[in-house]
Amino acid sequence: MSVDRQRGSPYNIAMTRETTALLEKALRLPPKARAALIARLIESLDGTSDEDAEVAWQTEIDRRARSLDEGDVELVPWAEARRQILDA
Repeated sequence: MSVDRQRGSPYNIAMTRETTALLEKALRLPPKARAALIARLIESLDGTSDEDAEVAWQTEIDRRARSLDEGDVELVPWAEARRQILDA
């Protein structure tokens, strides 16, 4: 999996060669390791925690996971979702 270097993408503005190389390496990790890394990175950006917001997010995550498990939602591959977003 390679880093998308699409022209004009707001996500690549601050990407240095070092961070691009780090991202390339992270994208080769197994899914569970990538998820753990993402969680830690997001935590590092957070300031103080709002306990009510954390509970609300966990409730929403649980609801969405149940919807997936029960087949109530149709999954869309990221490439297709991204195409739809960019075409909007």
